[in-house]
Amino acid sequence: MLLLQIYIGILAFLFGACMGSFVTCAADRYLAKQSVLKGRSYCPACGRTLGFLDLIPIFSYLFLRGRCRKCGAPIPIRCLFTELVSAFVYLAVFLRFGFSFVTLEYLMLLPALLAVALIDRDSMEIPDGLVLYGVVLFAAFFYLCGDHASRAQDAILGALVLGGGMLLLSLGMDFLLKKESLGGGDIKLFAMLGLYTGLAQGVLMLLAACVIGLLLSFSVRKGKDKEFPFGPAIVLAALFTLLAGGEILTWYLSLLT
Repeated sequence: MLLLQIYIGILAFLFGACMGSFVTCAADRYLAKQSVLKGRSYCPACGRTLGFLDLIPIFSYLFLRGRCRKCGAPIPIRCLFTELVSAFVYLAVFLRFGFSFVTLEYLMLLPALLAVALIDRDSMEIPDGLVLYGVVLFAAFFYLCGDHASRAQDAILGALVLGGGMLLLSLGMDFLLKKESLGGGDIKLFAMLGLYTGLAQGVLMLLAACVIGLLLSFSVRKGKDKEFPFGPAIVLAALFTLLAGGEILTWYLSLLT
């Protein structure tokens, strides 16, 4: 049984790296307004079609030292970063939830979350289609897993409190600052993720997103007065909460008893 778990864990890591590579390509094509499913991958600098050895997740980047094999143009470091994050999160989900519907559900949700982070980072936009995908995915697995009514109530509360709360906060901040403080895509993303986290873990996710957002803004903006994409912080907070939120809340509540 241990050998089987190790084998499945390795497969989860490799499959996660492949999904990270696909998401990076899909996000780049979305931003370039190109078809995600048509055409082979190519170097954006010289236009050369990439071969098999250029497309092995993680290893190709390291072997090529982060540059195109033909023209030597640098490959963005976010390609390697996304593949590594996806690989390790896929592995973490398997180790945390084992062979279950929850594992399958989260593995199907992760590519959408990574795409949200990449697209919002470069365009300050969160596609409605990715948010809708998350809602449909939740509904499908809710039916498949035969969840109890209590989870349905918690999911609805999580979506309403997170989405509605952030909407009210955004309207208030817009009024005080006389400018848009939080994009509509961020609010929709919070509402969708609230379905997965429920109310209690949703509050934890919100706090984590604020902390991560502050850290990212300080490291990236370097004091410059410009808009900052909140999507990547929300995604990182969601991954943290989905993987460890239950244990953290249990530990916190144990301190109060």
